[in-house]
Parts: sequence; structure tokens; C-alpha cells
Amino acid sequence: MTNEDLLILGLLTPLFAAFGSYCFKNNINVRDSFGVIGGIITFLISLKIFNGLQAEEQYSINLFTLFDGVDFLFNITPLGSIFSLVASSLWILASIYTVGYMRGAGEKNQTRFVIFYSIAIHAALAIAWSGNLLMLFIFYEILTFSTFPLVGHKQDAESQAAGRVYLSILVGTSLVLFLPAIFWVWLETGSLNFTPGGILEGKFPTEYLMFLVAMLVFGIGKAAIMPIHRWLPAAMVAPTPVSALLHAVAVVKAGVFSFLMVVVYIIGPDYLLQSKASNWLVWLSSFTILTASIIAISKDDLKARLAYSTISQLSYIILGAALATTFALKGASFHIITHAAGKITLFFCAGAIYVTAHVKKISELGGLGFKTPMIFFAYILGALSIIGVPPLIGSWSKLFLVIGSLEADFLFVAVLLGISSLLNIYYLLQPVFIAFNKKNIKNINITKAPLTVWPPVITGVGCLFLFFFSNYFLNIINGVVA
Repeated sequence: MTNEDLLILGLLTPLFAAFGSYCFKNNINVRDSFGVIGGIITFLISLKIFNGLQAEEQYSINLFTLFDGVDFLFNITPLGSIFSLVASSLWILASIYTVGYMRGAGEKNQTRFVIFYSIAIHAALAIAWSGNLLMLFIFYEILTFSTFPLVGHKQDAESQAAGRVYLSILVGTSLVLFLPAIFWVWLETGSLNFTPGGILEGKFPTEYLMFLVAMLVFGIGKAAIMPIHRWLPAAMVAPTPVSALLHAVAVVKAGVFSFLMVVVYIIGPDYLLQSKASNWLVWLSSFTILTASIIAISKDDLKARLAYSTISQLSYIILGAALATTFALKGASFHIITHAAGKITLFFCAGAIYVTAHVKKISELGGLGFKTPMIFFAYILGALSIIGVPPLIGSWSKLFLVIGSLEADFLFVAVLLGISSLLNIYYLLQPVFIAFNKKNIKNINITKAPLTVWPPVITGVGCLFLFFFSNYFLNIINGVVA
């Protein structure tokens, strides 16, 4: 099989999984197996591509030319291989978890759910492997529309309202800001192709670069920078597997990944650093990190607290891109991996708590830790990784971001990252203290749901395990920021 065939197979596998789920909708065990099988296949393909890129192999295919300088092109970059590896590996566990959650919670329309879930993974992989900005934009929109039915899955008034907020913000920002920014780049450069070092220097007027950066970061609404963030907490009415998809596997990662791609392969880190066109974004992302953390503390609903935690953590990646130094970009790229592993663990745990104990609020967790120890064991590992405690993988990306902020002479950013970690400790570990407080033990009946318990345990242990294998990812990340 050629590299081109491998690329196409990877893109088509999630669509085959969606089709298979529909064909076997009357046999739920077979139907639900397609997500797991599809996840395994795409993971193996993504892993081979990830290793192949380190061996300097090329994975590219130009399906056709739209017009001069713009091709329907897939061309896998080192950064894209990281995102696809994250999305495909987590799809396996998310599929297993979805079976346990959807059946345990008695959710309706499960066939429709798994079909759109698979289509969303297809869109995420296509974003990861896009060869230019236009391709990225097309599949960015497909990802929005394929996740819209998932956000409104319950089809009640609350979920429908959340779906409208979700769709209006993400589609509105992309059409009003992201698409015109892409057109502007093409007018100035005659190309949209992702190129190491960027394509703007010497072609795009430096005095307008700040405005282009603003159009891109606000136009890529999935990055959830304030004030383009309301869609994310609104979407928490969706079932927890959707929350995991939004926060860890595909959606928000597609947002921050897209902005990183723009900085690394379109604007160019050196050009951005020299022009200081993103200095204002350093301040805005810092504001988002701090403000979202403070709001998270006030939330009693566990999923809502984790949603604001995600908004804060995403801005770590935007911050690293805005700083544009070598270590800052390394930290931003690595945080795609570390946040995905940690946050999917936390959302898996939130869903497992709901399915096994029917509890959503933090204040109602009293004594639950003694009844569901494995869930809270996984939660602790995920929380400590997000906080940045060694030896968990999340500590690496925060360390690189601190060094990167000092490289760029932004001392206040290093201080702010420390304050943010202290706030993380409070709002992420408070549920654990409540759950293991014997004075607050409540009489809660526990329902066994092993398929919702073991996936977070695996991802939680993965946060610990991956700490010692960080060089496996850093080898290719160093190629991104070189």
C-alpha cells in the first residue's frame, strides 16, 4: 500500500464506520462495534504516518486543482500527524465509553448519535491532514455541522437552544472572519498551501498583520478565546460522550490546532515574533486563562466546571502560538496531547459518576469516592496532569510554556501560569475532597457500568505512562518549531 493509499484509507475509515453503523442499526452490538474497529484502524494508520514522518517519508495527495494556487490537497505535516494520532487513539476509548454511557443512561436515537460521531472524527482527521487553508476551512465547517446534531441530541428545549448558540457562533465567526482572512492571504500571496516557516513574510504588509491575526483567532471560534467562548459551556447539555468529543477528541482541538497551523505554516513564527503583531493576543489569552479559571470555581455542576477549565486550558495553546518563541510553540504543540489525555479522563469520570450514581453536582458528591474508588482514582490522575504535577504528562507542556514566556520577555505570563495552576488545584481537586469526606456521606445507590469506568482509568494511567515517553512526541514537535 502506497502512502497515498494509506492517507485515503485513513480518511474513509470513519465514513465506513458511520455507514456500517447505519446498516446494522437493528443489531446494537454490531452497530456499536464499528466505532471501536474504526478507531483501531485509524489509530494504526495515524501511528504509521507519525513514525513515517520522522523517517522523512511524505504523505501527500492532490485530488484536483480548483484554480491557480489553490488545490484540493491533503499533505500531512508533523503538527497534523500529532493531532490525528490524538484524535484516532481517543476515538477507540470514546467509542467503548459511548456504549456504556448511552445504554446506561437510556439515551434515545443511539444510531444517529454514533453515525454523526464517526462523521465528526472523519472531519477532524481531514482537518489534521489538510494541505492548505481552504481544505482546512471546508472540513472545519463539516466538523461544525456534524457535531450540531450531537449537541442537540436530547431534542428538548434546552438542548435545542444550546444547539442554536453552538451553530450560530461557530458558523458566524468562520464566515464573517475566518473565510475573509483566508481570501486576504490568497490575494496577497497567491497561495494557501501550508509551508514550513510561513508564506507571508515579504508579501503581506506588516502593518496589517495584527488585523489578520485578529480575524483568524476570532474567526476560528472553536479555539474558544474570550469573548468567542459562549458556545462551549452552552454545549454541556449534550450527553457526556459529546462533551468528551468537544473537549478532548476533536472540536476544540481542531480550533487550537487550526490556529497553530496558521502561525507555523502560514504567518511564520519568525515573522510573527519580529512584527510583534500578536502581543495583544498574549494579553487576551492570559485574561481568558485567568477569568475562565475564576468562573470555573463558581460552578457547582461538574461538567460546567470542566467546560470553563477547557476554555482556560485552550488559551494556553493560543498563548504559546502568540508568544511564537521556540519553547512557547513547543509547549503549545505538546499541550494538544497533554490536555486531550487529561480532559477526556475528567469528562469520562463526570459521565461515569452520572451513570453509576446519577449525580451531576459537586456539592452532592459527598462520600461517593468510597463507593466508586476507581472513578475517582482516574479523576485524580487526570486532574493532576491538567494542573501540571510531575510525573504526569501535563507538566511538560506547562514547563515549556513558562520557558517560552521568559524567552519572549513576558515575565508576567510565567507568573500568571503559576497562578493559573493554583486555581486549577482548587477547582479540580475540590470534588475529590468532597467525595472522600466521611462527614458528608449520602445514601446513593450505585449502578454498575464497567464500560464507563475502565476508559477513564486507562486514559488516567496513560497520563502517568506518557510522561516517561515524552521524547517520542518531542522528536516530531522539535521538527515543527525548528
